[in-house]
Amino acid sequence: MKEIGERLKEARLSMGISIEEASEDLKLRPSQLENIEAGNQDAFKDIFYLKYFIRDYAKYLGLDPDEVLEDFNEYLFDYTSKISLDDIKKASKELEKKEKEEKKDKIISPYTIERKPKRHIPSGVIYGLIIILVCIIIYCVVLLCTSSDKDEPKNSINSKNEVSYVGD
Repeated sequence: MKEIGERLKEARLSMGISIEEASEDLKLRPSQLENIEAGNQDAFKDIFYLKYFIRDYAKYLGLDPDEVLEDFNEYLFDYTSKISLDDIKKASKELEKKEKEEKKDKIISPYTIERKPKRHIPSGVIYGLIIILVCIIIYCVVLLCTSSDKDEPKNSINSKNEVSYVGD
């Protein structure tokens, strides 16, 4: 990381740009640029932000940002591969222990209990289902009415034994 920072610092000094000017142009604090140039990654909370700061700084200085990021990624790989599995397991156990203690220390009362959100059916869905149900009922009623009309005979005989035709 120090090599990357030194390369960025050399480029900045060769262009005659001050830390303050660069920080103003990049909208970063001067301390952030100083930490990048010093290779102090611990000054940054998130390594991804640091990565993007380095990329933007390299672009600003006219360096190839892809090349600088490739060097940074190699540094990260070397840095993280030096962490032993035992240290990783130990850190995860400590984190679990800390989370359990935080849960245990919480005061439980009706005001602090975390409730699961109730499932809410949107009113549009309810109205849509009601409309569909009403349409189905209307369709069934119309179907029953038309089928009862078809069951009646076309010709009917009145009390005088005369044949009459429907439609006359």
